[in-house]
Amino acid sequence: MNSAPIIAAPPPSGFVPVRVGVFGCGSFGRHHARVYAQSPRAHLVGIHDRDPAAARATAAAHGVPVFDDPARLAAAIEAASVAVPTAFHAPVAIELLGQGKDVLVEKPIAPTLADADAMRQAAEHSGRILQVGHLERFNPAVRLVRPRITQPLFFEVHRLSLFSPRSLDVDVLLDLMIHDLDIVLAFLALNGPAPEIEDLRAVGLPVLSGKADIANVRVEFTGGCVANFTASRVSTEKVRKLRLFQPGEYISLDYSRQDAHVFRLEGRGRDAPPAVLPAHLTAAPVEPLAAELEAFLASVRSRQAPECGAAEASAALATALRAGQAVVRHARRLGLRQGA
Repeated sequence: MNSAPIIAAPPPSGFVPVRVGVFGCGSFGRHHARVYAQSPRAHLVGIHDRDPAAARATAAAHGVPVFDDPARLAAAIEAASVAVPTAFHAPVAIELLGQGKDVLVEKPIAPTLADADAMRQAAEHSGRILQVGHLERFNPAVRLVRPRITQPLFFEVHRLSLFSPRSLDVDVLLDLMIHDLDIVLAFLALNGPAPEIEDLRAVGLPVLSGKADIANVRVEFTGGCVANFTASRVSTEKVRKLRLFQPGEYISLDYSRQDAHVFRLEGRGRDAPPAVLPAHLTAAPVEPLAAELEAFLASVRSRQAPECGAAEASAALATALRAGQAVVRHARRLGLRQGA
């Protein structure tokens, strides 16, 4: 995970950090603990994990206690990161929200739309913050490109990773592709109502796990935009790229490098042919997770709605689940066995 620091002003004198706890300290949760421990805006109270060894290791790294009883940790905090396996997002988050705690839950928000809706209702009923960990929204490359979005007509997105035993409780659509589904949906909603999906086709295959490890999804939206997504967790290289085409402009965004290249077509008059003007967009390097957690802490203090709440995360989840159903249908037509 990118370790570049987030550039943030120090808190004012007399600032009281938000008391936070981390529930689940696997591959993601331990990074949540690290960022909170380093942030002057947070006071990391403690760790809870069903695996005592994992909890002890993470807690020892930051000099905080392990709470074997999650209720005791909940009673000692104001806000929490929920980084438990996806199947347990809803029960853990709903319990914390019901106890009056603000919650950041890792993506995907939940395994089902019913669970996601129950989480949204719990947040609304308790009046607490519910943020979902779509951290690419905080990638500097995404921040650089957002102001340039006018009328996207075509997206080509690749997210390829080496195989890792983490997150095998979900398929590659919910593990990796959902990041890009969220970004594309967010881009399409920048300049007006988000378009509806007119058609969605997908193919995917299990390779090293019981669920789809590689998938391609093609989405057609009302208004004419087409988006093509490829995600793999069995690649021989790491690729994180999004390319978009809009009238007179092509933008190539690299999540890993945190930069973007823009190629704009500009006319030169009657006697000169049009010219392609390139531009390289860069910004200070930032760890997206650190920026995401800082935004969460800011929402906790200000009581302002987060950039990615239950509604936005549910839209990405709905698209990913629809794609997953299309993958299964395609596999059945070919007589292939697809993991549930």
